[in-house]
Amino acid sequence: MDYTQFLYMGEELTLLAVILLVFIADLFLSPSSKSSEQCDSLSQECTCRCRLKVMTRIPVILLAIHTVLHLLPDTQLPHPTWQSAFGGMYLHTEMMTILKTVLNVGTLVVLTMAEPYLLRAENRGKIGEFHTLTLFTLLGMYFMVSSGHFLMFFIGLELASLPMAALASFNKKCANSAEAGAKYILLALFSSALLLYGISLLYGATGTLYFNEIGSHLSCSTLSILALILIISGLGFKISLVPFHLWTADTYQGAPTPVTAYLSVVSKAAAAFTLMVILVKVFAVGPFVGYWNEALQWIIVASITLANLFALRQKNLKRFMAFSAISQAGYVILGLLGGTSAGMEAMVYYLGVYMLANLGAFAIISVIEEKSGALCISDYNGLYQTNPRLAFAMTICLFSLAGIPPFAGFFSKFFIFMAAFDAGFEWVVFVALVNTVVSLYYYLMIVKAMYINKSEQPIATFTSPGSVQFVVIFCIMATMAFGVVSLPYNFMSYFGFGL
Repeated sequence: MDYTQFLYMGEELTLLAVILLVFIADLFLSPSSKSSEQCDSLSQECTCRCRLKVMTRIPVILLAIHTVLHLLPDTQLPHPTWQSAFGGMYLHTEMMTILKTVLNVGTLVVLTMAEPYLLRAENRGKIGEFHTLTLFTLLGMYFMVSSGHFLMFFIGLELASLPMAALASFNKKCANSAEAGAKYILLALFSSALLLYGISLLYGATGTLYFNEIGSHLSCSTLSILALILIISGLGFKISLVPFHLWTADTYQGAPTPVTAYLSVVSKAAAAFTLMVILVKVFAVGPFVGYWNEALQWIIVASITLANLFALRQKNLKRFMAFSAISQAGYVILGLLGGTSAGMEAMVYYLGVYMLANLGAFAIISVIEEKSGALCISDYNGLYQTNPRLAFAMTICLFSLAGIPPFAGFFSKFFIFMAAFDAGFEWVVFVALVNTVVSLYYYLMIVKAMYINKSEQPIATFTSPGSVQFVVIFCIMATMAFGVVSLPYNFMSYFGFGL
């Protein structure tokens, strides 16, 4: 075996080093039960809190270094370039590097905004656990994105899913959190079983599990069609597409808010990209293209429409954002229609823009929850009077999610609509445009609550922690900048269909 092939896995190896260093830091810095009791005394509180802050920031710093090291693909290499290792089980292309950077940035934002939550008294002994579980899910997504073999893909999927269940039930003493974790793990196992059964049928029909080889052996048989259905169903759960979305609202509501933010963006991005790779590489022969395009059309329409209708009825903000995420997932999958290069570029760009706006909104929701316990839309009545900066930042994030110009969300929707339109799916684009108007209405409900609705007891004025301020400013600036600067999209377009 040529062990130099591990060098192709530079992103995975450095992430493993980050996980190891975080584990060591937690081993030596995590407070014992005795020290935790000492922290309760006034004389030791300051020292203990500083120590805990160091623990929360070490993973952020290490992951930031890792992100910078692998920020951009090597533009000096011939175009398009790809490398494979271990007989083609692992693949490395420029577009995969770009998506991994998107995942890194999303994870960095989540870890930063989670600091106030982790500094709670009940969570002080679990800081290392939170960071380690989160980074392991990121590693699993890396394997999913770079997989060229269904075995590598499934290992990555499970590595991403199992720690996520632990994160969803992180508040062990909270019934809603335990319920969220239970629902997630049970339905995750069910979807994984469907996916594994579909993979086994595909192997039975072709005799191979390599993405690049299946197409040459694939025939339009009952086994192959059933395998396609099961694979779309299994990944549909991960992306929260209708009708595989039933877990989403309850899990989002019960999970800690930073975990909800992570679930809503980062895990979706990896699953959506992997679905695109499988459809384009494995099922791009014969009549299969027509089959999965037809299926995706109805899934997209159902996801966007039903999620918007349910979002209109929500009073809890986390359930509201859950149905918003389901609707946004439908827009993401629009880029898959036709399997075109423009669709792939628009989808990755959409994921990045959606990530910034959604995480910015969740950062504001999280800090308001920490300071006041407010999680209902009605609790935001009069927020502009007491916390005008937070209200303004929330407005920008919601406007971007709704696709209002000149924010980045408008251009991400425009690019993905154009890609689907050029691929010949005009009626799906029309339905998506109509639903954009509906989504604008329910996003404006929150804006109306903050600026127009009055409250006798509005949320009190408070100062946000520095970590949350940094996250909100970063997301707002990036959302506004991407709306007027086309460089990120042009950069992705340069690499084309680099799969």
